[in-house]
Amino acid sequence: MKTCLIVDDSKVIRKVARHILETLDFQVEEAADGREALTRCESSMPDVVLLDWNMPVMSGMEFLKLLRQRGHDDQPKVVFCTTENDMAHIRAALDAGADEYVMKPFDRETLHIKLQLVGVA
Repeated sequence: MKTCLIVDDSKVIRKVARHILETLDFQVEEAADGREALTRCESSMPDVVLLDWNMPVMSGMEFLKLLRQRGHDDQPKVVFCTTENDMAHIRAALDAGADEYVMKPFDRETLHIKLQLVGVA
């Protein structure tokens, strides 16, 4: 079973994403910010990370840069999931090592397509 770490400070978004991912046969973990997500990745690397941009403590972008810098052999796919929809944000995320980008609000079909595009669904 594939694993996904949902990183978002919104409990509602985590709950919705968890429901969708579980219907797609993912085992799901959650983190409320980038620092908590890094800790979870250090203990058990997921197959994919669904990552919010704007969070307290450590932003999604800070998390992504640190994750990629650590150079683990088992790097997860990272799908940014955010309301930031301008080309500058999208380009910055991809340049920092994100594999795909999905806009909030999202639905099951959209998320499933993005996960297929990165090769985990």
